Amino acid sequence: MPCKDKVCPQGFRCAAIPHQGVLFVCGGVASDVDCPLNLVLKYEVCKNRWTVMSKMITARSFFASGIIDGLVYVAGGNSTDMFELNSSEVLDPNKGTWRSVANMGTNMALYDAAVLNGKLLVTEGWFWPFYVVPRGQVYDPITDNWENMATGLREGWTGSSVVIYGHLFVVTEHERTKLKVYDSETDSWSTVEGPPLPEQICKPFCVDCWDNNIYVVGRHLHLAVGHISSLCSQGSSRKRCRFSVQWQVVDAPENLFDLTPSSAQVLFA
Repeated sequence: MPCKDKVCPQGFRCAAIPHQGVLFVCGGVASDVDCPLNLVLKYEVCKNRWTVMSKMITARSFFASGIIDGLVYVAGGNSTDMFELNSSEVLDPNKGTWRSVANMGTNMALYDAAVLNGKLLVTEGWFWPFYVVPRGQVYDPITDNWENMATGLREGWTGSSVVIYGHLFVVTEHERTKLKVYDSETDSWSTVEGPPLPEQICKPFCVDCWDNNIYVVGRHLHLAVGHISSLCSQGSSRKRCRFSVQWQVVDAPENLFDLTPSSAQVLFA
């Protein structure tokens, strides 16, 4: 990447448009001075080329990001003085310009984020010793408005998320690494049928998805591919479907043994 600074890999955020083979890398933090960046880079698979894009309005690290209708949204994170931000902004990749959008209802750094039903969901997640209930915010780009996340959604969001079949799935980090799925009608989570994440996939791991497959990249860059099946009975509500998962492991080459993932993104070449 054309980045002058030595960066902390976990500090930046990635957002991808898979079928266009385009990856955006935003923000981050300079590892030697703990200084957040407003850097924005674009990678195109078909050209195998990086392009430096217009910088974000606000330098930020450990923030939320997501793509809605081809636009790249970022929110929250840590500022230059290492305080949490409440500001949000959006990039139009075609115009190459950023503009501010409504501020979140609270200052918050990222634990995880997802785009579900055209809205950006942001959670700060649970932290040891689990005394403080996590906060969560939901952004609607149509109304340019943030609202508080439903209680069950934010309290049960205990891992890295993907959206498949229009449902939010989470690879849990605090339980026995089972996959679980959120039910918006009951504001509750249920365990997905099938085996837990294979033992070869060790923390820290990153996740992404495409179609009905979830991809989990773990330490040493071993990959687990989970095929999600819908177990909806005929005539049942799509929102109340049950799901199952079957895992397949793809071992990484030995020369990648010392690596750990900071992001996982599916791109089409």
